[in-house]
Amino acid sequence: MSYLIDTNVLSELRRRQPDEHVVRWMTNRPASTLYLSVLTLGELRKGIDGLADGERKSRLIDWLEVELPSFFAGRVLPIDARVADRWGRLLAYAKRPLPAIDSLLPPRHWPTG
Repeated sequence: MSYLIDTNVLSELRRRQPDEHVVRWMTNRPASTLYLSVLTLGELRKGIDGLADGERKSRLIDWLEVELPSFFAGRVLPIDARVADRWGRLLAYAKRPLPAIDSLLPPRHWPTG
């Protein structure tokens, strides 16, 4: 089984006192089963770039640009034409507006066919 790690999980792990359940869940999974979406990286960038310049922002930039890519090497999932097509179908089926970030994640992981 593999897992798509959401932005809120990564943010929780960066807290001074992260929730012990989140830490335990992450550490009990083999790294090879953990994946990121490029959308998650974008959400993290948005949050980090919105911070005031300083030590915290510098540490988070290093985490985003060095540590995360190293840990998730080969396990960062892109958005491509197939995903965009499935996303469009999801929006049509929903018949209501959906948040782009959250609604783009499920089509990335639907089975092909």
